[in-house]
Amino acid sequence: MRRVNIELLAHRWAALRNACSDQPLNRLLYDCLRVAVLDGSLAAGVRLPASRDLAREFALARNTVMHAYAQLTAEGYLSTLTGSGTYVASVLPERSQQPAPVHLRAPGASAGRATGSALSVRGQALAGEPRASVSHWGAFVPGVPDVTEFPHRRFAQLLARWQRHAPPEWRSYVSGGGHPALRAALVEHLRETRSVHCEPDQIVIAEGSHQAIDLVTRLMADANDLAWVEEPGYWGLRGLLEINGLRVRGIPVDSEGMAPRSSDWEQAPRLVFVTPSHQYPLGSVMSLRRRLDLLEQARRHDSWIVEDDYDSEFRYAGRPIAALQGLRPDARVIYIGTFSKTAYPGLRIAYLVLPHELASAFRAAYPQLYRQGNLATQAALAEFMQQGHYASHVRRMRLIYAARRAALLALIERHLGPGWVHPCDSPAGLHLVLRLPDGVDDLRVKSLVAQSGVIVRALSDYCGERGSMSGLLLGFAGISEPRMLAPFQALVTAIRQAGTN
Repeated sequence: MRRVNIELLAHRWAALRNACSDQPLNRLLYDCLRVAVLDGSLAAGVRLPASRDLAREFALARNTVMHAYAQLTAEGYLSTLTGSGTYVASVLPERSQQPAPVHLRAPGASAGRATGSALSVRGQALAGEPRASVSHWGAFVPGVPDVTEFPHRRFAQLLARWQRHAPPEWRSYVSGGGHPALRAALVEHLRETRSVHCEPDQIVIAEGSHQAIDLVTRLMADANDLAWVEEPGYWGLRGLLEINGLRVRGIPVDSEGMAPRSSDWEQAPRLVFVTPSHQYPLGSVMSLRRRLDLLEQARRHDSWIVEDDYDSEFRYAGRPIAALQGLRPDARVIYIGTFSKTAYPGLRIAYLVLPHELASAFRAAYPQLYRQGNLATQAALAEFMQQGHYASHVRRMRLIYAARRAALLALIERHLGPGWVHPCDSPAGLHLVLRLPDGVDDLRVKSLVAQSGVIVRALSDYCGERGSMSGLLLGFAGISEPRMLAPFQALVTAIRQAGTN
């Protein structure tokens, strides 16, 4: 049986660690092993050392090695045989043709576009490490509503009528921030349900939250400006900011939300991205004390807060948490909302609520970056809201999701016991976070349970330094209570198997 040349690998590791001491260790080890696979130093079929042995050889924590192994296994570079060990895969994934990370290139190699690559450096970064799930439906996909429960027939009737009678200008290029009727309907909805204070001309309709965030980033920040994000936080946000050239700093989150220290403001950010009503992914609610302090510090340091209110309509105990935007009339807050959770993601409608001094600039800049359209869909949605169908649907889904959340919590209690749900969890949203025992790698569990057709997200994927937290995001919205048991049992099996390897 072929085994790895541990001396050669240790030499590479020592050189890489000395050259890139500012990089997270788990990321460096992942890159070191991946490049060794790609250049043939670790040949197909070679058995890697046990995680405990490699950790001792490289003076690392075992979790660091396990995390790197799990990530490489999930991406197809390694394969694991239960009871036998971890091996270099015989067939490598298509990603193997991507260039090595910049910090692993040979001395003198260009930091720009790799020779023979059709992609830019930015393109290589986007395509080289995809994190979006290949499937967005089933147990236990987080962040996805039950799209089958939406009153599609009623909405389709409204949409068909608007499409039949749409004026010619709706079928051409349009501008103006979105359909006036939808912006007016949003004003009433946000005032009643979210305590957001605005007028129709402060609202700009976007095609999804990602586009809304991209618009804010491009208009409000320049390259090398500093942006704060929550740690852990949504991986897609960090990627958008970095692609746009911003410096990104993760600010830790606790049970009261984002927790910046007074010293952090000595290097004030241009933008602060927060999910105060239901922190993503941990679930905590930002306390009033923290909210008021964040608003004051933003005013004092000329920073702008971007409030992502992605699923606040779904709260299962007490009244909905009021938005940060409405706490002060002079709040330096850009509010982003979406219909992806309350209606369905394929609708592709989100919106920004902007301070008066920014609204006209955003309306003017939007068509310079993206072509607006879908006015018939926006008009149908406005009528859907005006007739009360939207509010009725949200109320109904709140009851359904509350029951599903309770069912998942009961399964956790029955099959795993107390203390498994993350302490920051609050009774809201479409997912919860499951804590894992020490030594159980979340990427390993994610990979194992995927073999049973069950999809979860690893909490470490949401951390700026991968491996700093371990847990699983379990979505409960898209699966009914009677169908939860079998996939949950598969998850329990995967957790126990990961704990024995």
